[in-house]
Amino acid sequence: MDNIKSEKIFITNNSVETQRLGEKFSKSLKRGEIIAMYGDLGSGKTTFVQGLAKGLGIKRRMISPTFIIVRSYKLGVRSFYHIDLYRVADEKGIKGLGLEEIMEDPQNIVAIEWAEKMGDLLPKKRWDVRFKYVSEDKRKITIEKFKARNPKQIQMIKIQNSKRFEHLKI
Repeated sequence: MDNIKSEKIFITNNSVETQRLGEKFSKSLKRGEIIAMYGDLGSGKTTFVQGLAKGLGIKRRMISPTFIIVRSYKLGVRSFYHIDLYRVADEKGIKGLGLEEIMEDPQNIVAIEWAEKMGDLLPKKRWDVRFKYVSEDKRKITIEKFKARNPKQIQMIKIQNSKRFEHLKI
């Protein structure tokens, strides 16, 4: 099974705009969604997750789970999981943490920082959010949605001005 992809690129000028983008992006999410985040240290991943959590209705202060790897937050019948793999060396270090079970639960929304360390454990159906430094405060954030598809249906879909992303304007 392969994927089709749609993407949208955003430029944020400060951490407030990055949080606001995360908050607005949360409105696109449904139960069972996985958000895989990529970017250098300090590129805005945790800031984006703070906005995401706010948009999901989490009132608690959101800090990165760098040393404990996973933090969970109850959202009624569902849960939000914030996973930070910075201190995990590779895919081998991930096995045994219970992440596969967390991602397979259709009630959960899961945000993963340093998702590249998941390797083949990362589901094909997911959101990818890539963070790049433009300048000290400015970031380029690319949001892509991957949907698992039958190989006969594969095609690359680039969406630049799609209505699906209009509500994300910051």
